[in-house]
Amino acid sequence: AAALASLGIWFEIILMQLLVRHIYDKPLTSNHVRYALTEIADECRHSMMFARMIQTGGAPAYPVSRANHNLARILKTISTTPGSFACTLLGEEILDWMQRLTFPDERIQPLVRGVTRIHVIEEARHVRYAREELRRQMLTAPRWERELTRLSCGEAARVFSLAFVNPAVYDNVGLDRREAVAQVRASGHRREVMQTGAKRLTDFLDDIGVLRGAGRRLWKSSGLLA
Repeated sequence: AAALASLGIWFEIILMQLLVRHIYDKPLTSNHVRYALTEIADECRHSMMFARMIQTGGAPAYPVSRANHNLARILKTISTTPGSFACTLLGEEILDWMQRLTFPDERIQPLVRGVTRIHVIEEARHVRYAREELRRQMLTAPRWERELTRLSCGEAARVFSLAFVNPAVYDNVGLDRREAVAQVRASGHRREVMQTGAKRLTDFLDDIGVLRGAGRRLWKSSGLLA
Protein backbone atom coordinates (compact mmCIF):
# COMPACT_ATOMS: atom_id res chain seq x y z
CA ALA A 1 0.00 0.00 0.00
CA ALA A 2 2.83 2.41 0.85
CA ALA A 3 4.57 1.66 -2.44
CA LEU A 4 1.43 2.26 -4.50
CA ALA A 5 0.61 5.40 -2.52
CA SER A 6 4.14 6.68 -3.18
CA LEU A 7 3.68 5.96 -6.87
CA GLY A 8 0.34 7.75 -6.70
CA ILE A 9 1.90 10.89 -5.23
CA TRP A 10 4.55 10.92 -7.95
CA PHE A 11 1.93 10.58 -10.63
CA GLU A 12 -0.42 13.15 -9.09
CA ILE A 13 2.39 15.71 -9.01
CA ILE A 14 3.08 15.06 -12.70
CA LEU A 15 -0.63 15.41 -13.52
CA MET A 16 -0.89 18.70 -11.64
CA GLN A 17 1.99 20.12 -13.67
CA LEU A 18 0.46 18.91 -16.93
CA LEU A 19 -2.89 20.49 -16.06
CA VAL A 20 -1.28 23.80 -15.12
CA ARG A 21 0.50 23.84 -18.48
CA HIS A 22 -2.79 23.03 -20.22
CA ILE A 23 -4.61 26.06 -18.80
CA TYR A 24 -1.71 28.53 -18.82
CA ASP A 25 -2.75 30.26 -22.07
CA LYS A 26 -6.51 29.92 -21.63
CA PRO A 27 -8.93 32.63 -20.41
CA LEU A 28 -8.42 32.81 -16.66
CA THR A 29 -12.09 33.17 -15.74
CA SER A 30 -13.46 30.56 -18.14
CA ASN A 31 -15.42 27.55 -16.92
CA HIS A 32 -12.77 25.31 -18.49
CA VAL A 33 -9.98 26.83 -16.42
CA ARG A 34 -12.11 26.84 -13.28
CA TYR A 35 -12.85 23.13 -13.69
CA ALA A 36 -9.18 22.35 -14.29
CA LEU A 37 -8.21 24.29 -11.15
CA THR A 38 -10.76 22.26 -9.20
CA GLU A 39 -9.16 19.08 -10.48
CA ILE A 40 -5.68 20.34 -9.59
CA ALA A 41 -6.91 21.05 -6.06
CA ASP A 42 -8.34 17.52 -5.87
CA GLU A 43 -5.04 16.01 -6.96
CA CYS A 44 -3.21 18.08 -4.35
CA ARG A 45 -5.52 16.81 -1.60
CA HIS A 46 -5.11 13.24 -2.83
CA SER A 47 -1.33 13.55 -2.63
CA MET A 48 -1.56 14.83 0.94
CA MET A 49 -3.98 12.02 1.80
CA PHE A 50 -1.62 9.37 0.41
CA ALA A 51 1.31 10.88 2.31
CA ARG A 52 -0.65 10.88 5.58
CA MET A 53 -1.64 7.26 5.00
CA ILE A 54 2.00 6.26 4.54
CA GLN A 55 3.06 8.10 7.69
CA THR A 56 0.16 6.78 9.77
CA GLY A 57 0.92 3.23 8.72
CA GLY A 58 4.53 3.58 9.80
CA ALA A 59 5.83 2.42 6.43
CA PRO A 60 8.59 4.14 4.47
CA ALA A 61 7.89 6.10 1.32
CA TYR A 62 9.03 4.47 -1.91
CA PRO A 63 10.14 7.09 -4.45
CA VAL A 64 10.64 5.98 -8.04
CA SER A 65 14.15 5.44 -9.33
CA ARG A 66 16.24 8.44 -10.31
CA ALA A 67 16.11 7.30 -13.96
CA ASN A 68 12.31 7.14 -14.00
CA HIS A 69 12.09 10.40 -12.07
CA ASN A 70 14.13 12.17 -14.74
CA LEU A 71 12.36 10.43 -17.63
CA ALA A 72 9.10 11.77 -16.25
CA ARG A 73 10.67 15.23 -16.08
CA ILE A 74 11.35 15.01 -19.83
CA LEU A 75 7.95 13.53 -20.67
CA LYS A 76 6.00 16.22 -18.85
CA THR A 77 8.15 18.91 -20.46
CA ILE A 78 7.63 17.79 -24.06
CA SER A 79 4.10 16.42 -23.66
CA THR A 80 1.46 17.68 -26.05
CA THR A 81 -1.96 18.68 -24.72
CA PRO A 82 -3.58 15.39 -25.83
CA GLY A 83 -0.49 13.61 -24.51
CA SER A 84 -1.11 15.17 -21.12
CA PHE A 85 -4.63 13.78 -20.99
CA ALA A 86 -3.47 10.38 -22.23
CA CYS A 87 -0.92 10.28 -19.39
CA THR A 88 -3.63 11.36 -16.96
CA LEU A 89 -5.73 8.37 -17.97
CA LEU A 90 -2.74 6.05 -17.78
CA GLY A 91 -2.15 6.96 -14.16
CA GLU A 92 -5.77 7.17 -13.11
CA GLU A 93 -7.53 4.26 -14.78
CA ILE A 94 -5.18 1.40 -13.93
CA LEU A 95 -4.88 2.43 -10.28
CA ASP A 96 -8.64 3.01 -10.21
CA TRP A 97 -9.26 -0.57 -11.35
CA MET A 98 -7.03 -1.90 -8.58
CA GLN A 99 -8.54 0.35 -5.94
CA ARG A 100 -12.04 -0.80 -6.84
CA LEU A 101 -10.90 -4.27 -5.82
CA THR A 102 -9.34 -2.94 -2.61
CA PHE A 103 -11.93 -0.89 -0.77
CA PRO A 104 -14.73 -3.53 -0.66
CA ASP A 105 -12.29 -6.21 0.59
CA GLU A 106 -12.64 -6.66 4.36
CA ARG A 107 -9.22 -8.31 4.55
CA ILE A 108 -7.61 -4.95 3.75
CA GLN A 109 -6.58 -2.60 6.56
CA PRO A 110 -9.46 -0.13 7.21
CA LEU A 111 -7.35 2.99 6.66
CA VAL A 112 -6.24 1.75 3.25
CA ARG A 113 -9.81 0.85 2.33
CA GLY A 114 -11.04 4.29 3.36
CA VAL A 115 -8.38 6.13 1.39
CA THR A 116 -8.95 4.08 -1.75
CA ARG A 117 -12.71 4.56 -1.50
CA ILE A 118 -12.34 8.34 -1.36
CA HIS A 119 -9.90 8.30 -4.25
CA VAL A 120 -12.11 6.13 -6.47
CA ILE A 121 -15.16 8.34 -5.91
CA GLU A 122 -13.34 11.59 -6.60
CA GLU A 123 -11.34 10.32 -9.56
CA ALA A 124 -14.45 9.25 -11.47
CA ARG A 125 -15.11 12.77 -12.74
CA HIS A 126 -11.41 13.29 -13.51
CA VAL A 127 -11.41 10.24 -15.77
CA ARG A 128 -14.51 11.42 -17.59
CA TYR A 129 -13.01 14.89 -18.08
CA ALA A 130 -9.74 13.48 -19.43
CA ARG A 131 -11.51 11.06 -21.77
CA GLU A 132 -13.73 13.76 -23.26
CA GLU A 133 -10.80 16.14 -23.73
CA LEU A 134 -8.56 13.49 -25.27
CA ARG A 135 -11.23 12.28 -27.69
CA ARG A 136 -11.87 15.84 -28.86
CA GLN A 137 -8.19 16.68 -29.22
CA MET A 138 -7.31 13.55 -31.18
CA LEU A 139 -9.85 14.76 -33.75
CA THR A 140 -8.67 18.38 -33.90
CA ALA A 141 -4.92 18.31 -33.15
CA PRO A 142 -2.45 18.63 -36.06
CA ARG A 143 -0.86 15.44 -37.32
CA TRP A 144 2.54 16.07 -35.71
CA GLU A 145 0.88 16.52 -32.33
CA ARG A 146 -1.10 13.31 -32.66
CA GLU A 147 2.06 11.40 -33.62
CA LEU A 148 4.04 12.83 -30.71
CA THR A 149 1.14 11.98 -28.41
CA ARG A 150 1.28 8.35 -29.53
CA LEU A 151 5.01 8.16 -28.81
CA SER A 152 4.98 10.01 -25.49
CA CYS A 153 1.99 8.03 -24.26
CA GLY A 154 3.68 4.75 -25.20
CA GLU A 155 6.87 5.72 -23.41
CA ALA A 156 4.85 6.80 -20.37
CA ALA A 157 3.20 3.37 -20.32
CA ARG A 158 6.60 1.69 -20.42
CA VAL A 159 7.93 3.81 -17.54
CA PHE A 160 4.72 3.37 -15.54
CA SER A 161 4.86 -0.43 -15.77
CA LEU A 162 8.51 -0.47 -14.65
CA ALA A 163 7.86 1.88 -11.74
CA PHE A 164 4.71 0.13 -10.57
CA VAL A 165 6.36 -1.79 -7.72
CA ASN A 166 9.47 -0.36 -6.13
CA PRO A 167 12.09 -3.14 -5.72
CA ALA A 168 12.88 -1.85 -2.22
CA VAL A 169 9.55 -3.37 -1.15
CA TYR A 170 11.04 -6.84 -1.58
CA ASP A 171 13.99 -5.98 0.66
CA ASN A 172 11.67 -4.72 3.37
CA VAL A 173 9.60 -7.91 3.46
CA GLY A 174 12.66 -10.15 3.58
CA LEU A 175 12.85 -11.31 -0.03
CA ASP A 176 15.89 -11.42 -2.24
CA ARG A 177 15.48 -8.36 -4.44
CA ARG A 178 17.09 -9.73 -7.59
CA GLU A 179 15.18 -12.99 -7.46
CA ALA A 180 11.88 -11.24 -6.72
CA VAL A 181 12.31 -8.76 -9.57
CA ALA A 182 13.23 -11.59 -11.95
CA GLN A 183 10.13 -13.54 -10.98
CA VAL A 184 7.92 -10.48 -11.36
CA ARG A 185 9.24 -9.80 -14.85
CA ALA A 186 8.75 -13.42 -15.87
CA SER A 187 5.30 -13.76 -14.31
CA GLY A 188 2.53 -14.44 -16.78
CA HIS A 189 0.00 -13.89 -14.00
CA ARG A 190 1.30 -10.38 -13.31
CA ARG A 191 1.20 -9.55 -17.00
CA GLU A 192 -2.38 -10.80 -17.21
CA VAL A 193 -3.43 -8.75 -14.18
CA MET A 194 -1.80 -5.59 -15.54
CA GLN A 195 -3.41 -6.08 -18.95
CA THR A 196 -6.80 -6.68 -17.34
CA GLY A 197 -6.42 -3.51 -15.30
CA ALA A 198 -5.46 -1.54 -18.39
CA LYS A 199 -7.98 -3.06 -20.81
CA ARG A 200 -10.71 -0.47 -20.42
CA LEU A 201 -8.13 2.23 -21.07
CA THR A 202 -6.37 0.51 -23.97
CA ASP A 203 -9.70 -0.21 -25.67
CA PHE A 204 -10.54 3.50 -25.43
CA LEU A 205 -7.12 4.63 -26.66
CA ASP A 206 -7.31 2.19 -29.55
CA ASP A 207 -10.76 3.48 -30.47
CA ILE A 208 -9.62 7.11 -30.71
CA GLY A 209 -6.41 6.34 -32.60
CA VAL A 210 -3.73 6.65 -29.92
CA LEU A 211 -2.45 3.07 -30.14
CA ARG A 212 -0.81 3.16 -33.53
CA GLY A 213 2.67 2.70 -34.98
CA ALA A 214 5.67 2.95 -32.69
CA GLY A 215 3.45 4.06 -29.83
CA ARG A 216 1.54 0.79 -29.96
CA ARG A 217 4.80 -1.16 -29.90
CA LEU A 218 5.85 0.74 -26.77
CA TRP A 219 2.54 -0.15 -25.13
CA LYS A 220 3.13 -3.81 -25.98
CA SER A 221 6.64 -3.68 -24.56
CA SER A 222 5.22 -2.23 -21.34
CA GLY A 223 3.18 -5.38 -20.80
CA LEU A 224 -0.04 -3.37 -20.49
CA LEU A 225 -1.28 -4.28 -23.98
CA ALA A 226 -1.67 -7.84 -25.19
